[in-house]
Amino acid sequence: MLVKSTVGEQRTVLHNISWETFEALLRDTGEDRGSRFAYDCGVLEIMTPLFEHENPKIQFDRFILVLAEELGIEIISAGSTTLKRRITKRGIEPDTCYYIQNEPAIRGKVKLNLENDPPPDLAIEIDITSSSVNKLGIYSALGVTELWRYDGQNLKFYQLIEGQYVECKFSIAFPIVSVSEISRFIEQSKCMGEIALLKSFRAWVRERIS
Repeated sequence: MLVKSTVGEQRTVLHNISWETFEALLRDTGEDRGSRFAYDCGVLEIMTPLFEHENPKIQFDRFILVLAEELGIEIISAGSTTLKRRITKRGIEPDTCYYIQNEPAIRGKVKLNLENDPPPDLAIEIDITSSSVNKLGIYSALGVTELWRYDGQNLKFYQLIEGQYVECKFSIAFPIVSVSEISRFIEQSKCMGEIALLKSFRAWVRERIS
């Protein structure tokens, strides 16, 4: 077992964890726990997020909602829902994720099962410290088309192409959005009131689509 703690996150890493044990931990700890799991072929990372981790997650979520609202796009927010597929021996609980292109396929469902249902179209992952598991490998194995990854300083957009993530400059789900613009607003969130930030972001979106 390995435990790492920083201002942003505390991580516990367990090795040689079977899929059955992983599923039992998910079942026994329930959905209301404060930690998040990432499982990669026998390696289980348990991450407890702290303020430096959670605040940007909230800003990203608000940006996504504003974009969807202003662009007239229906979405389903799946939050930190456990995404897992037994056949891949991988599972993860993103900071937040969304059904956008596949929203009609999920609308009305009360449970999500990636053995039959499509994966989210966009996931957002915040890693203030280096993760001990290959999260890009987990997300690619689950088939998540688009991934935004933020380390507290730098934001990167990834697009899944032929099973591999390729860094890209613009969002697939929201083509008007560039990584540089979202980075600028996330940076502003560190020194700007949240309501003022949201108003500024909404004004920017409206300007882009007018």
